[in-house]
Amino acid sequence: MDASSPRDRPNLALLIRLAGIAGFATMGALIKLASERGIHLAEIIFWRQFISLPILLAWVMAHGGLAMLATRRPGTHAVRGIYGMIGMIFNFGAVILLPLAEATTLNFTSPIWAVILSTLLLREKVGIWRWSAVLLGFSGILLIAQPTGGHFPLYGTLVALGGAFMIALISIQIRDLSRTERPVTIVFWFAAMSVVVTAPFLPFVMVPHSAQDWLLLLGIGLAGTWGQVLVTAALRYGAVSSVIVMDYSSLVWATLFGWLIFDRLPPGTTWLGAPLVVAAGLVIAWREHYLARQRASAASPSA
Repeated sequence: MDASSPRDRPNLALLIRLAGIAGFATMGALIKLASERGIHLAEIIFWRQFISLPILLAWVMAHGGLAMLATRRPGTHAVRGIYGMIGMIFNFGAVILLPLAEATTLNFTSPIWAVILSTLLLREKVGIWRWSAVLLGFSGILLIAQPTGGHFPLYGTLVALGGAFMIALISIQIRDLSRTERPVTIVFWFAAMSVVVTAPFLPFVMVPHSAQDWLLLLGIGLAGTWGQVLVTAALRYGAVSSVIVMDYSSLVWATLFGWLIFDRLPPGTTWLGAPLVVAAGLVIAWREHYLARQRASAASPSA
């Protein structure tokens, strides 16, 4: 398909996003394991991105050659790279600092941040439905984080919320890039920029690793590449507000991994707060989809 003319295929977008989220959930569990084995965050980010480069290059060479990586928007890719690096630091940090289920649930606040950003940056008028969802979501956050005496550090909550904020920014930007760029092009240039930025830190943070450590780093790279390619591809075929509903499947994976690998199930406050955050995201997604249909109907010529 020509990168300049993506078509909306909502069902395909949902399936692709679902598979991508499974990859990211797997990566999150492996990141937490790697951190517990003493591997530094900067090194985790480096290998996460470095491992993806030969995979992406092999795919490109098998499907059209290096010309597929050509871009006329290097500046936009550079901005996406900056946003992406900040987002990775926050989101990987949240997985390290918090239990998997809580870190994942707080990630779900990205639609809430998207509403706030649309009012501040785009001057979009937001009605009672979406503002009510924002309040509902933040109520869930308060239940989960328990800022007056929670079961995990408050700064971990702030890191996770910062990661969710960056996801909102990045999703909007990827949707824009997807108008002219292939998913593999977007992912490749982000990975290449990340490797260049993190490589200088390796002499200061890297330590000798066991075979098990290397297997963990390889798994992080493979699962992350799988997740990022598919999540990016989903935004090519569907709007952010439509595909983001699949992100909530990661809570199932996070809870399962937390139980099987780390022998930890979420406390009662998380079970109470998580549905509020999820409900807020679903209301926002539904409302944006409804408004988009209204705008499309108003723009179409009358019969």
